[in-house]
Formats: sequence, C-alpha cells, structure tokens
Amino acid sequence: MTALPANISVPGSTAVLLPAADSPFNLTAAAQAGLSSGQSLAPLCTLCCCGFLNRTLAVVFMVSLAFAIVVGNVVTLTVFVQTRQSRTPQGYLKVSLAIADMMVGVLVVPFSVYTEISLMVTSAPPIWYQGSSTSVATSSSLGGLVSSWQPCMLIGPVFAGCTFVSISTIFLMTLERSVAILRPLHKDALVTRRRTLLLILLSWAASFLLALAPLIFSSNFTLEYNECSRMCNYTPLLFGNQLPPDANILLLFPAFDFTLLGGTLAVNIVSFTSIRRYSQKRKLLSEGSLTDSGGGGGGVGGCPHRPSFSDIKAAKTIGILTFAFTASFSPIAVFVLGNVVGYTWCNFSFFAFWILTGNSCCNVIIYSVRDHRFRKGVTLLFQRDQSPPHSEKT
Repeated sequence: MTALPANISVPGSTAVLLPAADSPFNLTAAAQAGLSSGQSLAPLCTLCCCGFLNRTLAVVFMVSLAFAIVVGNVVTLTVFVQTRQSRTPQGYLKVSLAIADMMVGVLVVPFSVYTEISLMVTSAPPIWYQGSSTSVATSSSLGGLVSSWQPCMLIGPVFAGCTFVSISTIFLMTLERSVAILRPLHKDALVTRRRTLLLILLSWAASFLLALAPLIFSSNFTLEYNECSRMCNYTPLLFGNQLPPDANILLLFPAFDFTLLGGTLAVNIVSFTSIRRYSQKRKLLSEGSLTDSGGGGGGVGGCPHRPSFSDIKAAKTIGILTFAFTASFSPIAVFVLGNVVGYTWCNFSFFAFWILTGNSCCNVIIYSVRDHRFRKGVTLLFQRDQSPPHSEKT
C-alpha cells in the first residue's frame, strides 16, 4: 500500500487498518480542516447506514437481539444457579460465559440502539459519533484524549472485554473437558472448584486489562461510535494525517483472539481424537474382535479407565460452542485481512460485527438441544411447582 493508514478502528476486539485512499469514513485532512473551521461533516451513506427505513430496520434488529440475549442468558443463569448438580467447575464456567454475554445485551446493544435513534430524531451527531470526538482532539494543541468523558469510553472496553472473556472461558471449558476425557482418574484432583473460580477471576481481570490497554499505555487513542459497524471503536488521534508511533498496541487484540481460538481448536482436536479411539475400541469389544484385557479395556488415550458418557457428551457440547464462536468470529477475520490488503467493506463490517454480537444468544440454544438437565431445569423454571426433583442424581 502506498498511502499511509488514516485511521485504525477496533470494533469489538479486532484491530482494523483502513487506508485513507479507499475508505470514505476516515477523516482525511480536508474533512478535518472543514470540521476544525466549524463546518459540519456531511453524513456518508451506504446501503446499511443511510435512509430512515434502513436505520429503522437496524434498530428493530438491535432491539430484538438485545431482548434475545438478555432473556436467554437470564434463563441460563437461573437454571444453573437453582440446580444443585450445576455447581461444578463446568457449571461455574458456563455461568461466567452467560454473565459476559448478558453484559453485551444489557450495555453494548442498547447503547447502539440509543445512538441510532438519536441520529434519526436529531440533525447533529452526538459527541461520541465518528469524527466528532476526533475533530475535538485534533483541534487541541496538546492532543491526547478528549477532555470531556463520553459513553464510548465505557461501552467500547466493555464489548472488547466481554469478547475476551468469552474466548478465554471457552478455552478454560475446553481444558476442563480435555482433563475429564484424557485423565478421568485425576479430574477431581486437578479441576477443583477453588481453582476454577480463581481462573475465572483471572480471566476477567486479564480480559478487561487487555481491553483497556490502548487507554492505559497510550494517550493517543480515543473511542468513538463507528458509522459502519454501529459500535464504539478505538481510534488513534492523527497528528499531521499520520498515525501515532504507538499505534501497534492495537495488534494485541487480534493476537490474543487468534492465539486462544487456535489453542481451543487444538485441544478439541486432541480430545475428539481420543473419543474416536475409545468409540472404535468399544465397537470392537461389542463385536468380539478385541478382548478386554487388563480390566479397564484400554480406555481412552492409553488410560486404564474409560471416561463417563456424560463427560463425552459434555465435551461434544463444548466442541459445538467452540465451533459456533469460531464461525461467528470468522467474518471479522476476513474483514481484517481485507482491510490489511487495501479493501474497505463498510456494509460487510456491519454484518461481521453483529454476527459476533449475535453469538451471545446462541449458547442457550445449544444447551437446550444438547443438555438434558438444562432442558429439565428450564421446564421446572416455567412450571408453577418449581420444587427440585429428588430422584435426579449427579
């Protein structure tokens, strides 16, 4: 690329380089000069951004998504809290994942709804809208962050932090199931409630520390509402139409995402390979082609004891959760690669980041399909007599 990047926006948790020559939504020198002289920046419309009808449809979609996220995760939390059999390390991890997803539905999506409605009913964009905060910062002689606090300073790190929490929690769930599959005898000794709760706290602290890294370790970043993604993004402050020297700090976001997702997929591959070997060995035993020597039947991956059926089913459920999150995150990866090579996909960025947001309401659907105890808990939750069944065993 010959042109210097004019803006780096991070919708959610991914650093995106948008070249100045290709992106109409970046603040060029001429646009910034017009803003600094008191002129308003005319809204630049795309298929998903301009027009009253399109904005109305977007608001209806956001409201429906927020409702689905909040209701689904409230049901999930209620079932896991009220069911004694769910007070396990795996249950605690599922509660952590549900809390992170619910925060997206309570804070992030409603703020986008509020901003879109404000843009429809008022002619002047709010201070956190794309270009407004940047123009204020670039007009000051000292640079740095905008002096007046605005909501994107909260919403942006919350969405990024919750995304990191979701990725790290799915990674921890995968590790917990892999121990149950590969080392069933050592599962209770290695995976304890205390260790699980400590790892959950560390994942939340590390995730939000990483989400705040551009603001903590640099004074050259601000947050603003991006017109393409309809979310609050990190944006570096421009000095002479050039990026600040520490703009590379945003690369921590995709490095964290892809590292944990890659590790999760690798652990899942090992676990499912062992499950496949165990299934083949059990099939041979049932057909009489293999003798069950040693009392344990060989087990899985050389272990003399077989994993339980519930452990295998739980591992498959977490594998589906991993696949769903990876599928929802893949469009963002494609968007990042496209921007790096010089393409600007404003419409695609809207769909990519809202597909990732929609993943926050998918977990309750997966639990309902795969987890018999969860379905039973939901049934009891909506019945008048919600007394717990005495016959259910762990």
